[in-house]
Amino acid sequence: MQLSDLDITKTYTYADYLKWTFDERLELIKGKVFKMSPAPGSVHQRISLRLARWIGNYLEGKPCEIFIAPFDVRLPRISVNNKEIFTVVQPDVCVVCDPKKIDDKGCLGAPDIVVEILSPGNNKKELQNKYEVYEEAGVLEYWIIHPLEKTFFKYTLVDGQFQSSRLLTIGDEVTTNILPGFVMNLDELFADPNS
Repeated sequence: MQLSDLDITKTYTYADYLKWTFDERLELIKGKVFKMSPAPGSVHQRISLRLARWIGNYLEGKPCEIFIAPFDVRLPRISVNNKEIFTVVQPDVCVVCDPKKIDDKGCLGAPDIVVEILSPGNNKKELQNKYEVYEEAGVLEYWIIHPLEKTFFKYTLVDGQFQSSRLLTIGDEVTTNILPGFVMNLDELFADPNS
């Protein structure tokens, strides 16, 4: 079976997803198939690795863990049965503070922090759908990093709804209540090693 054989009008589950052997990376959002962008470019990878290294160093000896894509995050709504899970995403970076959510397949339940680093292939529908499923699932913070524009948005879950930070950019620092004492300097995050 090839990706082109899938009926994109159909609703799929995590049980279906587990059977697929496509070369392409896919995500399921509310049962709909989304093909992920081609392999990320060097700027995307540089930002992802910096972020993972900084958060990973901060988390040394602490209960939370950091994971980087490809890493399946299953967001159940009704049941944890594979046939009843309709959303499986692969955030660029995520932080999970509840070890019971981690299993051999990835993360089952909402990570505490989800980070998406935008690529030219990200489409608005995908971003809107992810915003909705992350909010519904109870992700505490959803970070969106735009490498080309050198901007950062943080959505924080307050009473079940995301509240947006102001647009952050060069000259700003990012902090989070989930990681007390962690400070990320956006000048350093977006720094080009070749300039």
